[in-house]
Amino acid sequence: MNFIEFVRLFRIGEYVIFDFVAAFLGIYLFSSLLSKILLKIKIYIPKRNWLYLVLPLGIFTHIVVGNITPLTRDFLDLQGHFILKIFIFVLLIFGARGVNIGNKKV
Repeated sequence: MNFIEFVRLFRIGEYVIFDFVAAFLGIYLFSSLLSKILLKIKIYIPKRNWLYLVLPLGIFTHIVVGNITPLTRDFLDLQGHFILKIFIFVLLIFGARGVNIGNKKV
């Protein structure tokens, strides 16, 4: 068993803790670079907003590439997981606050 297999053993329900930590840490480290890149096309996203957008962007990306993870599956489930859906939408709203596109503020 290698290191990645070992750290992926730790879970909260169906969700792997390592995946969440890696996603948030990656966005935290690259948020200033992402903000600078998007600023060139006149989209300003504050660095802290990237942390709010981690899970919504992750779910969207998994849907686009067709890799259905347990979180993505639960979000797409029409019959339940309403707390998860509300949580993701709240994160999306907090992530969109303070975003400037051109001269307009979203």
